[in-house]
Amino acid sequence: MSFWELVLCGVVALIVLGPERLPGAIRSVSQFINGVRQFGQQMRAELGDELRAHELHQKLKEAEEKGLLNLTPAELTALAELRQAAADVTNPYAGTQTGTTAPATESTAEQTAVTTEHNEQKNDKPAQP
Repeated sequence: MSFWELVLCGVVALIVLGPERLPGAIRSVSQFINGVRQFGQQMRAELGDELRAHELHQKLKEAEEKGLLNLTPAELTALAELRQAAADVTNPYAGTQTGTTAPATESTAEQTAVTTEHNEQKNDKPAQP
């Protein structure tokens, strides 16, 4: 809308509603617009969370197809995030109590080292008949 269109809408609203009810109408409209914006932000955040969960699920499927061997860094990161999410679901208030902390998760470098060591051990084993 251009400036003159907004002025015309304001004049019409002033004539229709009168000077007593116009401020209340403006507040109601602005609250409605803010509510719609908040709803949009919440929906965007929820959709982002769902897309992230779907992405993690796909990476987990790929890792399981590989038998959890020779995983890429992205798959290791996804696996760590899933472990953390599982720990959060199991004990959601672990870090909120005074004097206690949530269990620390392994870093990606440690996970890579453990996975590499595990892969090497599997490759060193002789094939079973």
